[in-house]
Amino acid sequence: MRSRRTSQVDEAILDATDGELNYMYRDKTILVFGATGQQGGSVAGALRANGWRVKALVRDTKTDKAQTLASQGIETVRGDLADVRSIQSAMAGAYGVFSVQPSSGQGAAYGVTDDDEIQYGKAVADIAVANSVHHLVYSSVNAAGPTKTGMGHFDTKSELEEYIRGLNILHTVIRPSAFMEILTLPGMGLDKGTFTFFMRADQPMQFIAVEDIGKIVAGIFADPTKFGSQTIEIAGDTLTGAQLAEKFARTAERPIAYHRFPDSLLEQNAFLGGLARLVDQGRLAGSADIAALRKEFPGLLTMDEWLTGAGRSALLAAIQADGGDVALR
Repeated sequence: MRSRRTSQVDEAILDATDGELNYMYRDKTILVFGATGQQGGSVAGALRANGWRVKALVRDTKTDKAQTLASQGIETVRGDLADVRSIQSAMAGAYGVFSVQPSSGQGAAYGVTDDDEIQYGKAVADIAVANSVHHLVYSSVNAAGPTKTGMGHFDTKSELEEYIRGLNILHTVIRPSAFMEILTLPGMGLDKGTFTFFMRADQPMQFIAVEDIGKIVAGIFADPTKFGSQTIEIAGDTLTGAQLAEKFARTAERPIAYHRFPDSLLEQNAFLGGLARLVDQGRLAGSADIAALRKEFPGLLTMDEWLTGAGRSALLAAIQADGGDVALR
């Protein structure tokens, strides 16, 4: 029986989960950045499902994506990464913060420079310290590290990692591998019976389903003693180019051949060429300990499992309508 004290937010989640809600974290709030995007949305949903109170900083609370968050019992607050006061207001009283920023690697449509990303990331971290936030989780990239990559939107994350480590705050850095979702973006050739990507046919590369980022981050917030002050590379599966094409062909029930992006294209396009170089070097191919991750965070999706769910519809849609530019993140 529901208590009269149950809030409207909790009521919404109880309705969505047939009354099953973990109340362990109901008095603790996590502020999630990027909640209308893939990573932040996954994190916000997973945290709310685990019983946390969740706030999401959004530019417009009336958009469809913001309304979807609200329907999940997530409190949306209007703000902007360029507006420090809005961040301060949203973060007041928060127990934890999930920090992810837009980057130049997402394309010109976002209008974000590398300097912007660094400014936003540092501002979020500084405000978290000023507000005595208990736990800051920052999402970086698996290519990050002390040695520069030569790719601006990766090196920004390395800089932000080091900045956060120097602050007086309990923190965890996650380094996701490439998203499974990027494999069905336009420009991969799927409508022509091929799949084109960065690794060679026999070269392994790691991937993670975006929904699993939420699972992992929820697990990290649930156990700050175990995961505090750690940098964790995360992935759900490792596959070669040929293996990916074979799985895609089996799912689509049609032949699909694998090809690496042509050398001529990689030479002409500095962005794509840089990504391919980092895959060849192993930094973007990934080195997560997937077996250990599965023990810590049960239920991480393999590529086969992803292709039986959300990945299947995405793959079939890409086969039916392909074309356009390719972007890794």
